[in-house]
Amino acid sequence: MLDSLAPRRSWRDRAPLLILLAPPLMLLIIFLILPMLGLVRSSFSEGTGPSSFGWTLGQYSKFLTDTYYLAVLAETIGFGLIVAVACLLIGFPVGYSLARLPPHKRRWRLIAVILPLTLSLVVVVFGWLVVLGRTGLLNSILIGLGVVDTPQRLLFNRTAVLVVLAQQFLPFMILSVMSVVSQVDPVLEQAASNLRADRFTTFRRVILPLSMPGILSGMTLVFILTVSAFITPRLIGGARIQMVGSLIFEQVLTVLNWPFAAAMSFILLTITLLVTGLANTALAVKMTSGGRHAN
Repeated sequence: MLDSLAPRRSWRDRAPLLILLAPPLMLLIIFLILPMLGLVRSSFSEGTGPSSFGWTLGQYSKFLTDTYYLAVLAETIGFGLIVAVACLLIGFPVGYSLARLPPHKRRWRLIAVILPLTLSLVVVVFGWLVVLGRTGLLNSILIGLGVVDTPQRLLFNRTAVLVVLAQQFLPFMILSVMSVVSQVDPVLEQAASNLRADRFTTFRRVILPLSMPGILSGMTLVFILTVSAFITPRLIGGARIQMVGSLIFEQVLTVLNWPFAAAMSFILLTITLLVTGLANTALAVKMTSGGRHAN
């Protein structure tokens, strides 16, 4: 009854909103949707060059039936999971501590967290090349301390790639956790302590459930950034470490098989969308169950 009495908005009332939304929508269509449609169309092409013709599933069949490409895809997903977990283990304590600091003390620590994001990715990677090289800083320190006698090969292996990726994407996890924990009332932790809950019980029953939105969003973001990384695996891992991004680069610029590169890109995009959807579903289920318990 009340809905029927409420005044309906006419097109004239909605015109200012539509005018404001028109420019970003046009940019979204031109620079995202249209290139995405072109990518999908090219992935079904029968040819191997930039021009698309015909329709076939051969590009997808080639990727999904070749054990080499499947192994690279599995390793890429594994890299994403490992980096996401590593960033969670390191970033959660940092994000929690930042959220509980007074604003005047948090400011400078937050600047230190955000500062790596202001640097170019190429600059960061070349900095790691200087640190991890055979004549780099880390080898010099190890030799100076007598830990090793000769320079060690610290580059062009999986460990180096994982370390550099974790360092690059750690701020995203810290910021995600901090933004959620800062909204959790510290009185809840004090109440748990008054009820004789130890620190671990308080963390498990109070802090962790309430921080889950930040944890899921941070891990999802880190996972997506890791599986789509290209520069870091290419320079830090070299030819020994292959990820899907490197394969796409080779197919576009070396092999010149653009439809196959488009198919790999779309497969990678599908995986990232699937992970994002699963994370959103898990978060919705968590919030729903939390609301039922509260009621």
